[in-house]
Amino acid sequence: MTNDLILVLNCGSSSLKGALIDNKTGGLILSCLAEKLTTPEAYITFKYFDNADIRPVSRRSWFVDRKDGDKHEVSLSDRHDHTGAVEALLEELRAHDLQDMVRAIGHRVVHGGEKYSGSVVIDDKVMAVLEECIPLAPLHNPANLTGIRAAQSIFPGLINVGVFDTAFHQTMPEHAYTYAVPQELYQKYGFRRYGFHGTSFRYVAPVAAEIIGKDINDCSLVIAHLGNGASVCAVKNGESQDTSMGVTPLEGLVMGTRSGDLDPSTCSFLADNAGMDVKAVTDMLNKKSGLLGISGLSNDCRTIQEAAAEGHAGAKLALEVMTYRLAKYIAAMAVATNGIDALVFTGGIGENSDVVRSKTVNYLGFLGLTIDEEANKATRFGASGIISQKGREPAVVVVPTNEERMIAMDTGRLAGL
Repeated sequence: MTNDLILVLNCGSSSLKGALIDNKTGGLILSCLAEKLTTPEAYITFKYFDNADIRPVSRRSWFVDRKDGDKHEVSLSDRHDHTGAVEALLEELRAHDLQDMVRAIGHRVVHGGEKYSGSVVIDDKVMAVLEECIPLAPLHNPANLTGIRAAQSIFPGLINVGVFDTAFHQTMPEHAYTYAVPQELYQKYGFRRYGFHGTSFRYVAPVAAEIIGKDINDCSLVIAHLGNGASVCAVKNGESQDTSMGVTPLEGLVMGTRSGDLDPSTCSFLADNAGMDVKAVTDMLNKKSGLLGISGLSNDCRTIQEAAAEGHAGAKLALEVMTYRLAKYIAAMAVATNGIDALVFTGGIGENSDVVRSKTVNYLGFLGLTIDEEANKATRFGASGIISQKGREPAVVVVPTNEERMIAMDTGRLAGL
């Protein structure tokens, strides 16, 4: 008897992330990352994880071939598109007799507009809706569509499931998602707040509630998903009430290369004074701003922290602006939840940066939030738990996210596994 495995794919414009997950246990078997796609330098890296629950159907043992944490790289120079990357993934699975154990494929899809409040089995109608949503996510949805088509071609007959970053936020009330602009823009073009990182928030919320001993259906949380992209979400009784990202992932917090909130007149100001057109301004705000823009050094938070500790003025300012803006948004989200039972940190920075967590919480003492510096430093690198002072409420909690697991769970359910 073989295990049911779920393949999870997350496609960017020039990258493809993959994860092979045991549907029963949630165990991660294999991950892959294809980079520099669409160029002759394209390659894919595979990483293996020791999971004793997996029993390949042949005598060739998975564990004999690879050790936990082993990596190896395969060139994609002769097939450097997303289809080539998925082909290489299939070949890797075949090399270990795992291809027949893959029962369904789950896809991270950035934007589902207002059409989807949950994950769906992908068919022609769904593909058409994703095409319609391209104006809302011109950088992301085309790549997601490319990945879906590649999977359908390379793994014919398997069920494909779309899991949307935006779906979790479809519970936001009208007053939270409505922009103060002429409403014909919403009616004609769907111009409203959508929010992102929904799969992460959906995974983290019940775990955080359990850690603080609360029922998720009677719990108020503010969750900060902090990575190179970052957003905050107000979650009340398991549902999104508000979030910092908007019609695109540019609004809200200071991020690695994204500016977050700005004066809406920015485009006209820069057009008049710097001779920049809309495309140039948009490119700058998405790719050259945030931590990178302020520091003039890097978009990587670890580099910023190290440089700030050494006295680099730009890095120090970037860290202060980032955490101050984050604290302001957390306080604002407490309005949407009418108070909070816990502030939750997740994402690469949220899970690992005790510095960002400490600086942020220190701005929020007026909400009763505290930090236990010893617990804060100890809760990193995959650890979860409470990092506020013992017995103090609201709690401050760290929860490692697992979007791939969430996608796999939805995929297995919709595939009837």
